[in-house]
Amino acid sequence: MINWFKYASPKVFYPLAEKMIPWFSAAAMLLTIAGLYVGFFLAPTDAQQGEGYRIIFLHVPASWMSMFIYLIMAFWAAMGLALNSRLSAMMASALAPTGAMFTFLSLWTGALWGKPMWGAWWVWDARLTSELILFFLYIGFMALQSAIDEPRRADKAGALLALVGVVNVPIIYFSVQWWSTLHQGASVSLTRAPSMAMLMLLGMLLMALAAWMYTVAIALMRVRCIILERETHAGWLNELNEVDR
Repeated sequence: MINWFKYASPKVFYPLAEKMIPWFSAAAMLLTIAGLYVGFFLAPTDAQQGEGYRIIFLHVPASWMSMFIYLIMAFWAAMGLALNSRLSAMMASALAPTGAMFTFLSLWTGALWGKPMWGAWWVWDARLTSELILFFLYIGFMALQSAIDEPRRADKAGALLALVGVVNVPIIYFSVQWWSTLHQGASVSLTRAPSMAMLMLLGMLLMALAAWMYTVAIALMRVRCIILERETHAGWLNELNEVDR
């Protein structure tokens, strides 16, 4: 049997991450090309929104990833807090900037989509407001960790904030069902057939997979940098650098 717990050690994970990065990067690139091609060249024109609807191939995957990354970040933060695992806390820190980027992209593309659909760049809609709160949670997580010099204390403080903020994710997801909102309902659901053409759905799913592959690749790159920053005292890191030379 594989001893998965050994990969919780920065010493073991550091070289493993280096091997995985090219694979996830290549997958992200190929899936992005395929998703953009399907979404912008093969998918049919929407009967109501015309060509403007194609922004969903950026907006929807970014929105999905903004919520999903926060849940994963909170999971790793909780593992670091409960098990006192250094690598878990590092993974949470590595995911936060990418989550903030996707949340900003969701808000920005949503504004571009909302202007022709609603006649306004922004409305204080339940979905939009809760997504904006998610962006502030990401920023607050990173700012709180940066404000505390001692890494272990910073990890614990960030973990508490991340866990408190988890309550906002179901609010974002169910907001269109709980309140009267301008934002349209979900086009994709696990409980019913999708309300869009299959090519539209395929393009959106390809872009979502591309976003996920990108997230993994960039998080691995960032966690390696965090390991280098925090483990400078470790003898194994000096030995590894000498071998690389």
